[in-house]
Amino acid sequence: MDVTVVIPCRAGSTRVKNKNFRPFGGSNLLEIKVNQAKSLGLPTVVNSDSKIAKEIAKKHNVDFTERPEYYASSKCNNSEYYEYLANSVSTEYIMILQPTAPLLNDSTLINCYNEFSKNLDKYDSLVTVQYAKKHAWYNNKPINYDLKNTPNSQDLNPIMFPTFNVMICKVSSLLKTKNAITEKCLFYQVEDNEAIEIDDQLEFDVAEFLYNKFKNENK
Repeated sequence: MDVTVVIPCRAGSTRVKNKNFRPFGGSNLLEIKVNQAKSLGLPTVVNSDSKIAKEIAKKHNVDFTERPEYYASSKCNNSEYYEYLANSVSTEYIMILQPTAPLLNDSTLINCYNEFSKNLDKYDSLVTVQYAKKHAWYNNKPINYDLKNTPNSQDLNPIMFPTFNVMICKVSSLLKTKNAITEKCLFYQVEDNEAIEIDDQLEFDVAEFLYNKFKNENK
C-alpha cells in the first residue's frame, strides 16, 4: 500500500489535562504510540497543535504536521476532522493511530495492516472493534434480545462497538464519506483490554495499571 501513518494528538484535553504528554508507564501516550507506529516501517507523521508533540516527533525521527487551531478545537466535528486528516496526506491510503489506546498490541497493529493489505479489492477501510455480550437497551427497549424470552448473557447476539484504535482508509473514500467507517469497511475485532481508550481519569489510571502489569509480565 501507498500509505501514511498519522498519529493525531491535540494539545488540549478537557477531561484529563495533558493526557497525551503526562507521565504514563515510564513514558507518555504519544511516545508509546510513535514507537509502536515505527515498528511498521512506514512513513509516519505526528499531527498536532502542540510544541511538545513536535519535540517528541523530532526526537523519534518522524515527521510533524502542525494542525490549524480550528481542527484542534471542540468546534470541529468528526466529519470535518476526518476530511482534514484525509487532506493532510498525499498517499492513496491513510492509517490513523490513536495515542489514547496504549494497550493495543504490536502484533494486532501488524495484523490489521496485513489483513487489510490482502483485501484491498473488497474493502476501502478497516476499523478496530470490540464485541460485547451484554443486555443492551435503546429507547426503553431491548435491542439484542426478546424481553419475554431473555437469554443468558453468554447466549446473546454480541453488540459491536467501534473502538477506532486503528483506522486504515482509502483517502478518496474517507473524503467521500467523511467517516472512517466507509461503505466497504472491514471490522477487525480486538481483545477487551486492547479496546480501552482513555477519555477520563479513571480510564487513564486503569490503562496505566494494566500497561505496567503486562510490561512486567513480558520482561
